[in-house]
Amino acid sequence: MLQLCEKQDLEIVGKTRTNGNDAGTSSLIELRDLVKVYRTPAGDFPALRGINLTVGVGEFVAVVGKSGSGKTTMINMLTGIDRPTSGAVLVNGTDIHRLNESQMSQWRGRNLGVVFQFFQLLPTLTILENVKLPMDLCNAYPLRERNERAMDLLERVDIAENAGKLPAELSGGQQQRAAIARALANDPRIIAADEPTGNLDSRTADAIFELFQTLVGQGKTILMVTHDNDLAAKASRIVELADGAIIRS
Repeated sequence: MLQLCEKQDLEIVGKTRTNGNDAGTSSLIELRDLVKVYRTPAGDFPALRGINLTVGVGEFVAVVGKSGSGKTTMINMLTGIDRPTSGAVLVNGTDIHRLNESQMSQWRGRNLGVVFQFFQLLPTLTILENVKLPMDLCNAYPLRERNERAMDLLERVDIAENAGKLPAELSGGQQQRAAIARALANDPRIIAADEPTGNLDSRTADAIFELFQTLVGQGKTILMVTHDNDLAAKASRIVELADGAIIRS
């Protein structure tokens, strides 16, 4: 699972600023001249070619494009999973790729929730324990409050009755709901989701999308990579990539 943060003083890195502006009216995320070139035996492969993008507070952005267009690479730049060849990713003024690995894990744990296509729940932990894990890693809430907070999050995604089960005992849709609850554990401002409905049937995918819409209504900012054009059309904004460049935003 993606490293979330370390048990250190989290206030020194990426501290967010409260601005009180309406959703979508202030810049939260800025991608500046973002370039990513992968070195391969066959030569250099430019996955991103000078991406420039600004996302406001409270936006729900669907990132679309054909396979190989650079969608996942762009999201990986935002989450810190990968680093750009050149350019910058600024989140609330923090140039995240100037942080070292320890600082990056601290920043990520407090500011970002990540949801994957294949859930990435730890199979030997119960659903409740999976949701508590980011809180334990970041020491974000008092120990006595973590169980209650995790249960509240499971209530929000409508699977609280499965708190004591292992991931393998749940359906794909239930596991994705658990993964979303885990992503919300430390109350991040941003949710980055890479094909979160790609492994689900259409009915369950619609339910997950509706859950994301609810989160946006509660003030979260969401960037969601999706191959589902019907779902993308329901987002507040579509960003389309082709050959590593933005062709629509």
